[in-house]
Amino acid sequence: MDIEERVRGDVTVLVLEGRLNLVSAGSLKARIDELVSGGSVCLVVDLTTVDFIDSSGLGALIGGLKTARQAGGDLRLAAPSEQVRAVLALTNLDRILTPYASVDEASHGW
Repeated sequence: MDIEERVRGDVTVLVLEGRLNLVSAGSLKARIDELVSGGSVCLVVDLTTVDFIDSSGLGALIGGLKTARQAGGDLRLAAPSEQVRAVLALTNLDRILTPYASVDEASHGW
């Protein structure tokens, strides 16, 4: 999985591409931890081009959310694919990791 970062004011957008699974979840979580430690606590994860997520990927997102919130920030999901939406809904994690339609919508209010 590729991770591209874009800074939009106080918000750091992580643009993911590929599969968010056991192989890639650790690197995502580590990057989120680095960003939060560096003071970037308002994070948007752009899932537009993520075509698959498994429990490890969900764990990385939940862990990132916890890290960001403990630092006084938040982690929001933007534009998840149908597969990602389905997994979030099946696990009821869409109540905790609310999916937004776009990066602009997820960034609003910070």
